[in-house]
Amino acid sequence: MQMISINYILECMPKEKNYFDDIWKECLNENKKRFVRTKLKEILKKMEVLGYVKKYGRKNDVFYEKNYHKSFEDHAGFINNLMFTYESKINAALRNMESRKIFLDVSKDLTSYKFSKYTKTDYESMLEGMQSMFELASSIALTKEESHDDKLKRELKKGFAQISQFMEEVNEKMLSERKTVERILLQKDFSSKIPKAGYLKA
Repeated sequence: MQMISINYILECMPKEKNYFDDIWKECLNENKKRFVRTKLKEILKKMEVLGYVKKYGRKNDVFYEKNYHKSFEDHAGFINNLMFTYESKINAALRNMESRKIFLDVSKDLTSYKFSKYTKTDYESMLEGMQSMFELASSIALTKEESHDDKLKRELKKGFAQISQFMEEVNEKMLSERKTVERILLQKDFSSKIPKAGYLKA
């Protein structure tokens, strides 16, 4: 996975209607090469979920428009809805994994292991929820930095703090009463899902 700047993708969308092929030709990765098309589509999909863009059209006629929240209430409500969605997904997975092993047959160097068939699906669902939550926090940090609306900035600060507290609680629940080897593997997976502020992972 690599980290991709939200603002950079938005800079690659100068028009009112930005067709996917145009964005793909305009945006270059850190090696000054074009993104793999599927990776760019994944990033744009995440940006749509986070409210930065809106997708229109179908198949070869897909284009994107930049999206703007019309009011403080609209923006705050949008973020709170996402937080609730991701919290629910993570909590559901946690309940199903409680007191169950996740990794089996772990090698001494921790590079090889198998997933328990009883927890694999829930674990992957939890990781997806965690990455979505971390990317929401990344988006909040970016918006807070760029916003000139003091009321919105206070609400964003509050939301960021709620996410941080929730993720700390998730971390504690997952790591408590687990053996050292499993704790190391869990922490490695968790940390791999955290992007820099203003970035997404794909």
